[in-house]
Amino acid sequence: MSTSVGNQAFAFSSFSSQHVFQQRDTIPKKKDPIPVKQPVPVKQNDTIPNAINAQNKPTDTLASEKLEYTAQDSVKFDKETGIAYLYGKARVMYQGFELDAEYIRFNTNTNQVYARGKTDAKGKYIGRPILKMEGQGTSYADSLSYNTKTGAGNIYGVFTEQEGGFFSGGKAKKQPDDEIHSKGQTYSTCNLPHPHFGIYITKGIVTENYIITGPVYLKIEDVPLPLGLPFAFFPKPNKKTSGFILPSPGEDFTRGFFLRDAGYYLGLNDYWDAKFLATIYTRGSYDGSLMSNYMKRYKHSGNVNLRYSNSRYGTEGTADFRAQQDFNILWSHNQNANSKPGTTFSASVNAGTSSFNARTAGGGSYDPSQIAQNTMQSSIAYGRVFDNGINFASTIGGSQETAGKTVTLNMPTISLSVPTFSPFDSKDRVGDQKWYQKISVGYTLNAENTLSTTESQLFQSGTLSKFRNGAQHNIPINMGFNVLRYFNFNLGGTYIEKWHVQTIRKTYLRVLNGSDVIKTDTVNGFRRNAEYSASMGLSTKVYSTAQFTKFGNFSALRHVMTPSVSFAYRPDFSNVERGYYQYAKYTDGTNVKDTRGEDLKYSIFENTRYGGPGLGRSAAMNFSLDNTIEAKILTPNDTTGKGEKKIPIIQGLGINGNYDFLAKSYKLSTLSFSGRSQFTDKLGINFYGTLDPYQYRTKTDSITGLLTRELVDRYTWQAGKLPRLTSFGFTTSYSLNPDALKRRSQNEETLKEEIAKKAMTPEQAEALALVSRDPNAFVDFKIPWNFAFSYTFNYNTDRTGLNSTVTNTLSFNGDANITPNWKVQFTSGWDFKVNNFSYTSFAIYRDLHCWDMSINWVPFGTYQSYSIDIKVKASVLQDLKLSKRKQYFTRF
Repeated sequence: MSTSVGNQAFAFSSFSSQHVFQQRDTIPKKKDPIPVKQPVPVKQNDTIPNAINAQNKPTDTLASEKLEYTAQDSVKFDKETGIAYLYGKARVMYQGFELDAEYIRFNTNTNQVYARGKTDAKGKYIGRPILKMEGQGTSYADSLSYNTKTGAGNIYGVFTEQEGGFFSGGKAKKQPDDEIHSKGQTYSTCNLPHPHFGIYITKGIVTENYIITGPVYLKIEDVPLPLGLPFAFFPKPNKKTSGFILPSPGEDFTRGFFLRDAGYYLGLNDYWDAKFLATIYTRGSYDGSLMSNYMKRYKHSGNVNLRYSNSRYGTEGTADFRAQQDFNILWSHNQNANSKPGTTFSASVNAGTSSFNARTAGGGSYDPSQIAQNTMQSSIAYGRVFDNGINFASTIGGSQETAGKTVTLNMPTISLSVPTFSPFDSKDRVGDQKWYQKISVGYTLNAENTLSTTESQLFQSGTLSKFRNGAQHNIPINMGFNVLRYFNFNLGGTYIEKWHVQTIRKTYLRVLNGSDVIKTDTVNGFRRNAEYSASMGLSTKVYSTAQFTKFGNFSALRHVMTPSVSFAYRPDFSNVERGYYQYAKYTDGTNVKDTRGEDLKYSIFENTRYGGPGLGRSAAMNFSLDNTIEAKILTPNDTTGKGEKKIPIIQGLGINGNYDFLAKSYKLSTLSFSGRSQFTDKLGINFYGTLDPYQYRTKTDSITGLLTRELVDRYTWQAGKLPRLTSFGFTTSYSLNPDALKRRSQNEETLKEEIAKKAMTPEQAEALALVSRDPNAFVDFKIPWNFAFSYTFNYNTDRTGLNSTVTNTLSFNGDANITPNWKVQFTSGWDFKVNNFSYTSFAIYRDLHCWDMSINWVPFGTYQSYSIDIKVKASVLQDLKLSKRKQYFTRF
């Protein structure tokens, strides 16, 4: 055995009094609590035997199990008493038992171990015992005595975690039957050895199924408060338990004083629970909800929330009194990806009355994003990918537009797609592809059954007959290859067939001195229409670079252009002989004429889900041009040695349009352009717009005297002018501290590691999941400051230029740490329409480690309110230095 002072490790099967192990003791001698005889020093060239003669082995030894121990400083062994002494970062490991401490004494005959720390030169107690037992977690202590064979022991100044809570201080005595007797301990969710607050337990007994205590009381910062009980009994069931939920009192400025969220929790089993909540107001309003979570391990999980509200405003019997009933249904379901490979099922339902969030202040959360929610989306989806690659998907869903109270239902939407394949190619092909082997074919089927109506008409009789349905088959055929090395040429064709179960018939009624009246009849019965088209396209990339030798740090400018042009031809499917179109007729059988004096046609597939072929032939050329520009800047101080870096100037600047050679008028479409640029990590901009290439004629109405304009089929450049701007918009955002986004990403990674390395209670897991889903819902004290704003501008006008609208929106927010534990935050914006501030709020947060304090203030507006909140923080958020943001409600 090496005799140098350092880390020593020993492993053997048994102890024997015939052998003594010792090394020079570098720790000053102290009076040991248990007197021992003078140990015999081990010779420097002695070695540790791997096995001891069985005949010399005591009956009380650890012959059947392997014991390992280490000590950084020194080790002693007394052969007469069978006691081993370990000094300096000592460790003992035996049969699922692991102990680390500054000093450990182990009796090999009685299996009794004693451990403690020591006081360093600065008076700090270091090297506390750390005890890890299989299946029982980790415990920290000032000192401990434990029998590894019987399992009995005493722990002084213990600190241990159990199911998200922490026991600290006092004395704990563990009995051989695993029953624990404790005295003078504190229970808290604060994860510090000396907690900021907790429930002080004078004495108690902990068993597998329950905890029973003597007098208990609350302590904050070691100050006892007059809040306690003479005794307490806490069951420790193996399944969820049920119980009442106490309400929160407060006041709402419009509905009066309230008791919020009183209810009952029903713990049905490990896979399903339910919670009933109710809120009552002194002015007659009331809310109710039923929430349920369900889960089947490795299969699926989800939750349901049914909410109802009866809001009453004003005084009953007066003119200002009004009442409103609202409801909302939330359902979320997720299937484990490995439960049924190739099959998916999910649900995300948010449905109810359009006024629910506005009238109930976001379901009682007073969250501005929920209050201002314009649409509610719902979707229940099933998907299946077959072994041959065929993909099937079906969705039932819909959307609600809250402002107009309109409802759109898709019940259902079905799609079936076949992977693209090459019918003339072979897997066993040798050599290059022939031209015909590059032909690829695909297939897609889409079918829908949709309805668009209003909330008031949704449940009326006859609504079912208003559903629009149909199916569309799409078969694309393509072939692509290179031309002259630098050009990509694509040749293709498409066959589309649409199926319908309803068509229409129109009859015109003549009206004297007025417009004709059109009568439309619906004809039930299966009808189909088909159309096909051919196309070819050509695209390439053009690179250009400008080198600079005397232009500051700029070394080069690179411009990449991507031009693309394609041509598509579609025959005329509007011939009456095909049956897709019919002549419009009056009741007397004569044909209706259009403004040019020609017979008027209409499609019998108008107002169907997929419609019919377009009117007339089409031979259109589509064109587009995209540009990117980037600069190379010299960086002589670059530690990578490359000496330059690329900076994007314009990440995309494009324009596109089309020209129909067979159109009778207005052959050229409007021109659309868009671009984006990220000037720095802090500032970016996106812009878009539309250009109209046609002239217009201005005239005065002879009857009203108003100025009117009409388009003329002549291009603006024929009059020496540029195309007119009919729409333009841009969005820009700026952040003074982009590291804030990186910090939030780091938090998500930290949370994933926390989840992976230890088991958590449901409350802890939910807290971590919330941070991962919505990092903005938390205040991060590790970000010292942050400020960001965004601005959106939109300009739109009709093609005549007489009617135009301009909208612009400015919003900004920020926060700053006054001290490492104090943070102020604000959110606001400017409404240019009313020239005033939009929704504005201020908040002050104080991180108290295991507590949160927040002061929230909405100074003006509909939801003017304030609140002061102090609450216990979830233990898993303490190390991350995160605090849950206060939701916007008027409770105080």
